[in-house]
Amino acid sequence: MKIFQCKTQYWLFFTFLAIASFCTIVQAQVASPTRLRYNVLSHDSIQISWKAPRGKFGGYRLLVSPASGGKTNQLNLQNTATKAIIQGLMPDQNYTVQIIAYNKDKESKPAQGQFRIKDLEKRKDPKPRVKAVDKSSGNKPSVPEEEKFFCQTPAIADIVILVDGSWSIGRFNFRLVRLFLENLVTAFDVGSEKTRIGLAQYSGDPRIEWHLNAFSTKDEVIEAVRNLPYKGGNTLTGLALSYIFENSFKPEAGARTGVSKIGILITDGKSQDDIIPPSRNLRESGVELFAIGVKNADENELQEIASEPDSTHVYNVAEFDLMHTVVESLTRTVCSRVEEQHREIKASALATTGPPTELITSEVTARSFMVNWTHAPGKVEKYRVVYYPTRGGKPDEVVVDGSVSSTVLKNLMSLTEYQVAVFAIYPHTASEGLRGAETTLALPMASNLELYDVTENSLRAKWNAVAGASGYLILYAPLTEGLAGDEKEMKIGETHTDIQLSGLLPNTEYTVTVYAMFGEEASDPVTGQETTLPLNPPRNLRISNVGSNSARLAWDTTSRKVTGYRIVYNNVDGTEINEVEVDPVTTFPLKGLTPLTEYNVAIFSIYDEGQSEPLTGIFTTEEVPAQQYLEIDEVMTDSFRVTWHPLSADEGQHKLMWIPVYGGKTEEVVLKEDQDAYVIRGLEPGTEYEVSLLAILDDGSESEVVTAVGTTLDSAWTEPATTIEPTRTVTPVFRTGIRNLVVDDETSSSLRVKWDISDSSVQQFRVTYLTAQGDPAEEVVMVPGSQNNLLLKPLLSDTEYKVTVTPIYDDGEGVSVSAPGKTLPPSGPQNLRVSEEWYNRLRITWDPPSSPVKGYRIVYKPVSVAGPTLETFVGANINTILITNLLSGMDYNVKIFASQASGFSDALTGVVKTLFLGVTNLRADQIQLTSLCAQWQIHRHATAYRVVIESVQDTQKQESTVGGGTTRHCFYGLRPDSQYKISVYTKLQETEGPSVSIMEKTQSPPTQPPTFPPTIPPAKEVCIAAKADLVFMVDGSWSIGDENFNKITDFLYNTVGALNKIGADGTQVAMVQFTDDPRTEFKLNTYKTKETLLEAIKHISYKGGNTKTGKAIKHVRDTLFNAESGTRRGIPKVIVVITDGRSQDDVDKISREMQSEGYSIFAIGVADADYSELVNIGSKPSARHVFFVDDFDAFKKIEDELITFVCETASATCPLVNKNGIDLAGFKMMEMFGLVEKDFSSVEGVSMEPGTFNVYPCYQLHKDALVSQPTKYLHPEGLPSDYTISFLFRILPDTPQEPFALWEILNKNSDPLVGVILDNGGKTLTYFNYDYSGDFQTVTFEGPEIRKIFYGSFHKLHIAVNKTLAKVVIDCKQVGERAINASANITVDGVEVLGRMVRSRGPNGNSVPFQLQMFDIVCSTSWANKDKCCELPGLRDEETCPELPHSCSCSENSKGGLGPAGPPGGPGLRGPKGQRGEEGPKGPEGPRGETGPPGPQGPPGPQGPSGLSIQGMPGMPGEKGEKGEAGVPGPQGIPGGIGSPGRDGSPGQRGFPGKDGSSGPPGPPGPIGIPGAPGVPGITGSVGPQGALGPPGVPGAKGERGERGDLQSQAMVRAVARQVCEQLIQSHMARYTAILNQIPSHSSSIRTIQGPPGEPGRPGSPGTPGEQGPPGTPGFPGNAGVPGSPGERGLTGVKGEKGNPGTGSQGPRGPPGPAGPAGESRPGSPGPPGSPGPRGPPGHLGVPGPQGPSGQPGYCDPSSCSAYGVGDLIPYNDYQH
Repeated sequence: MKIFQCKTQYWLFFTFLAIASFCTIVQAQVASPTRLRYNVLSHDSIQISWKAPRGKFGGYRLLVSPASGGKTNQLNLQNTATKAIIQGLMPDQNYTVQIIAYNKDKESKPAQGQFRIKDLEKRKDPKPRVKAVDKSSGNKPSVPEEEKFFCQTPAIADIVILVDGSWSIGRFNFRLVRLFLENLVTAFDVGSEKTRIGLAQYSGDPRIEWHLNAFSTKDEVIEAVRNLPYKGGNTLTGLALSYIFENSFKPEAGARTGVSKIGILITDGKSQDDIIPPSRNLRESGVELFAIGVKNADENELQEIASEPDSTHVYNVAEFDLMHTVVESLTRTVCSRVEEQHREIKASALATTGPPTELITSEVTARSFMVNWTHAPGKVEKYRVVYYPTRGGKPDEVVVDGSVSSTVLKNLMSLTEYQVAVFAIYPHTASEGLRGAETTLALPMASNLELYDVTENSLRAKWNAVAGASGYLILYAPLTEGLAGDEKEMKIGETHTDIQLSGLLPNTEYTVTVYAMFGEEASDPVTGQETTLPLNPPRNLRISNVGSNSARLAWDTTSRKVTGYRIVYNNVDGTEINEVEVDPVTTFPLKGLTPLTEYNVAIFSIYDEGQSEPLTGIFTTEEVPAQQYLEIDEVMTDSFRVTWHPLSADEGQHKLMWIPVYGGKTEEVVLKEDQDAYVIRGLEPGTEYEVSLLAILDDGSESEVVTAVGTTLDSAWTEPATTIEPTRTVTPVFRTGIRNLVVDDETSSSLRVKWDISDSSVQQFRVTYLTAQGDPAEEVVMVPGSQNNLLLKPLLSDTEYKVTVTPIYDDGEGVSVSAPGKTLPPSGPQNLRVSEEWYNRLRITWDPPSSPVKGYRIVYKPVSVAGPTLETFVGANINTILITNLLSGMDYNVKIFASQASGFSDALTGVVKTLFLGVTNLRADQIQLTSLCAQWQIHRHATAYRVVIESVQDTQKQESTVGGGTTRHCFYGLRPDSQYKISVYTKLQETEGPSVSIMEKTQSPPTQPPTFPPTIPPAKEVCIAAKADLVFMVDGSWSIGDENFNKITDFLYNTVGALNKIGADGTQVAMVQFTDDPRTEFKLNTYKTKETLLEAIKHISYKGGNTKTGKAIKHVRDTLFNAESGTRRGIPKVIVVITDGRSQDDVDKISREMQSEGYSIFAIGVADADYSELVNIGSKPSARHVFFVDDFDAFKKIEDELITFVCETASATCPLVNKNGIDLAGFKMMEMFGLVEKDFSSVEGVSMEPGTFNVYPCYQLHKDALVSQPTKYLHPEGLPSDYTISFLFRILPDTPQEPFALWEILNKNSDPLVGVILDNGGKTLTYFNYDYSGDFQTVTFEGPEIRKIFYGSFHKLHIAVNKTLAKVVIDCKQVGERAINASANITVDGVEVLGRMVRSRGPNGNSVPFQLQMFDIVCSTSWANKDKCCELPGLRDEETCPELPHSCSCSENSKGGLGPAGPPGGPGLRGPKGQRGEEGPKGPEGPRGETGPPGPQGPPGPQGPSGLSIQGMPGMPGEKGEKGEAGVPGPQGIPGGIGSPGRDGSPGQRGFPGKDGSSGPPGPPGPIGIPGAPGVPGITGSVGPQGALGPPGVPGAKGERGERGDLQSQAMVRAVARQVCEQLIQSHMARYTAILNQIPSHSSSIRTIQGPPGEPGRPGSPGTPGEQGPPGTPGFPGNAGVPGSPGERGLTGVKGEKGNPGTGSQGPRGPPGPAGPAGESRPGSPGPPGSPGPRGPPGHLGVPGPQGPSGQPGYCDPSSCSAYGVGDLIPYNDYQH
């Protein structure tokens, strides 16, 4: 009781504790409580109880007050309470008690009473009483020494206490548990020869705190109780009971025979696992169990655990602070039971006991055998038969009556050795076990498997029936690479032994495996292979009717199942590829071929199952027939004759057409094939005619037209036929036919002329126009007499013209009328606007001008930095463009020119700016001598920052990339008093903004007083030989605090101080401090001496943040354990993790990976760390690698032990490795030789194959691979004296029949020192080495068990070597041993080799081919006995073996590619389905793969101009698209320079010339055209099949007819000019094509100056397609720009649909190729189909699409001349990919 003094009065402080119990309320009245009772608990506490009133009420008010007067204390209780404990009373004081029931505002009458503790104590029998709680000592109840119960029996006992240490107890309550345990131990006479007490603590996993024989005095046990650490975790009571059954009550743990065995369980909750079997096992073994439950414990569960009777063996209290109330009762009961058991044991010792004898096994089958024994002496109640597989597994047992001496063990596994033990059970004891072993028989398997009746898609399988089988399991799968995962299975009844397998792929090799099933167990398999028939191709290809552009194919069909044919034909250079699918016909014409070209043809039969191999052929098209020339003779006034060379029948029909040159009706006639002349009659006298001859081809298109011009004789006189127009006299007629001449509708390039016709006899009007300045180049246009207006174009802008119109009559000209007109000045675009600004792009928009335009030219250039001027073009209908690949935060000058008929308009100019991708408020802080920090304000869109610090003096740099949410970064290892430039680059995905920089200087070193060298801690003895790469990971989260962080650095200082040599010749140390982001304080190779290392540890600064341990462990693996940071080969890699809390990310996965990779991880938890998480982080065994302390001051307790364990790990000849989830001392030889998935591709002569299970890879060492490694990297300290060599390997059919060393170590002279030799010819195994005296010794093993390893299957070989014996174990069964002398150690200056032939001499010997799946050297001779051979299908026990790798990951999203196909072999037992592995190495190149659809469109690259007139290099074949609509005709082109000729299209009807006009001067050249609008190039998609040939373009409109010349006909002049111009243009085109051929087809170019690199594609869903520009006006190409740097590669497209195979026939299957590149994981057991194999070679270039209609002529300004060979060209070798 606490007494508070105020003046002279005493005040009592009452504490009420309500203990709930339930009562039944049956009435609704507020009645009074009754039966008020008192029970004294101690000298100052009392328990008051009462009986609940009847009826309904809401609760109680309990009032207690001193009878002598004073404060009344009141406590409100729930209506379920019937007890209350009052503490802090005065024993001599009288107290008044009132208990009142109430319901809302009504109260019952009080139940009243009085008590005094001294009076109540006198009425009771004197018993030891619990001492009052001493408030000043932490509420720890204690018992006065004179009143405590003490067990004084001479009987002794072995007592094991099992304490629940789960999270639900809490640290405060666990202190009460320690106090309870202390009182419990105090009650017994404890000593090594007296009562012994052991203790185990459990949560998720149990651990022994101390064994029964750990302490020899009571004081030592009590001290251990007081220092008992709190464990934390889940509540797995069943597991803990099994643990103490197996570990605590054993002689090695201190348990004694003939001594009482007591188990005491203390728990606070319901177990999360089954407690019944383990508690029963304990009780049946003679352990008497007591169960103490606290708070939330399940009383029924306590009763199941405890021995009977429950009344004396089960205790349950409501709170931890009430545990002291059961100490006395528990100790009294335990004491009395120890005495009783002592008497029973003495009595049973006098009885005759003993084990049974003569164990005999018989009636052995695959699933059972009988066990017989001879009865044990004495009165046996029962026999207990325990049996379990020798290689490990859960024990089973059978209990029979004591009168029985045999039993049958059933439901056993086949071909398994079982250990059997029979125990005699007596009334009070059990005998030793009678032991023996027996092996079950193998299950019978199917035999004589035959595969027959093979078709294209099915086959049949039959086999001999198996007696006793319950059914059969048939597995079948294709062996073809890429399809091996498509395994199917079929289960059938035992009566079926002949089945059909259907739905198979044609021409595919299948493996078929049959298992006989016996319930759920399968026999060994029988396997066969067979290949389905291929699909029949067509046959007898015939090629006929071969012309210059066509041919006809014919073939014979081979099957009625053909649904069609696929015809592929291409020219031999691959530039023209065509494909067509046809119905099941047998003939097909090929059209549109190129003359004089060799074509390959392939015809595939198409079936429902796929397509056949191709039927191929070759042919060459013929030459185009010679050019036809027309001649005109026999000219008359109404006729003339046309003659030509004979026609070719290949060209189809021919047509002759004629029309008056100056207008009239077109007439035509179809000619006969052999016709070579025709007389045209019915012509007009004195009229010039244009005559045309053309051929109509088979596809409806027309050939090139041949023309001639002839003039009939005038009716006035006779003249020989000529093409020269006769001179005529024109008589002027002075009359007018025109009035109201008007010139209007002015634009910048045109005028419209209108007039009224006043005389209907006018035949034609002649319209002439010229500039007002009197330009002599007058333009003349003739129009019919019925037309009264004309649009004059193209004209010069802002120019005045004089327009004259003259009427023409039959007999002459009338009066001319003139009028002036003026064109408008050129108008440009208006109103420049900017939108969609981003960090590397923006959109500009403008208003188009009022006058017509052909397109726009956009020019832009950065303002403030030197950079290229970039430009692009868009079409006339576009008034907006997105400009990409800009610099962040940069001003750009933009100019927009409108391209008009008269030239370019004035520029619309403006300045635009991208958003700034950069940080703000960059500043430096925490500036120290050798470090400083940069701090900035985050950018809202940043995904990362690149922070660079550069020394101004020597330009040395440090660079780090931090997350987008980071606001500061610190740099260490700087020079004092040095100027540094700090730059921060902001990153948005792959886009990086400009740098933001500041200058800062580190502090100057202060003037130091004279210093003395620090005292370096001496190395500890255990660390003298330590040599490791050691990384300390220190939690720097906010929960640590500065003070505790200093304690951590002190701990690190002491730990590192215990090491001996620091640096590359000893232990290298690194440190990482982790919070949200790990920070490397220093790397492994940073410090070379202990002095500098310790100094660095003292100066580590506290970081602060959250706790992300998993991220930090990954950082250590990726950043510190590499060659750059100083990691050494063959040196132990050790990590020490120190943390005080639970990680906020996942640590389990990365910890498992690192442990399996051989890292030794020590985990130290402080205070609130999660112990179960520490167990997952630390290596195994946890007792050696996991430490837990209550606070940071307790580091001293674990310091020595940690240093010892770390140094032992670093000093051992054999490093710790993780094998099957267990840490062992040894060497993972497969990793050291590079025979693992991530490294094998770099080992010459090695390929990866499926192993014993598909989820296990094995590695085939090909002939003369001679795989070797320097010994100093594998065994730097040599070999230990005792070790076990373990191989899992397979001898191949082509392994030579001569001796070879499976593994051996050679010295520097290539002399063997130690190794294992297999003689494939003599079928023997030899082990050799040098003994301690230097003598060479060999031991050879032979016999049937040895011979079986040479039969071609996988076998596991263990060779255990110690100082006296060499023992050989094959497939986990010992087959022999030989005596040897102790071995000498090896030298490490040689090499270790695999597969070297014994006859080899020197370093470059020969090696044999074999397969190796596993190779380890374990530094123990017991490993062979512990191994279970789980990798061998015939010996695998699913219950005891660990799960196969990835066996439960079938639902994982990430699947790797397919591994390589191995040679066919007999599969093992059907295992669990594995996950699909990572992509394996590349196999032999297969046939050309199918081509998929294009990937999603990437972001646009930089815009570059491109002319549309000249055909570029043919692109890769695009994906075959739907046939497009025919395009609309383009507008009439403007006369100008000669345009590039388009490809031949299907011309329309031949146009006709107009009538003759009068002679005039030559016309001026037309204005210059502009380049067409280029599209924005996207990122190249995946290659698709060749697109179908597009429809021919629409012919352009006929141009205006020019004026007639003076001497020759205009038609003749035009023909000559056309030929000259075409030759000129073709010459230019050839040179331009030559330029294009020097540049890779994927290059992009800009105009004039090299452009910036394209913006990298950003991951994500495909973007919205950009605006589609209308077809631009074609023209000559712009000047060739310098190729821009290629953009980053975009995202890979989605997998495409299955494409068509190539035309070549598939070659025969080749032998396995050499080792391919490393796959990323192993192939899975039959799983879902994998992703496609490696990409095949690129297909041939596609045929160019047909040329569209010819556009308007282009222009060639001076800046474009580089495209025609005038300017500088870019050599191919200078092109930067």
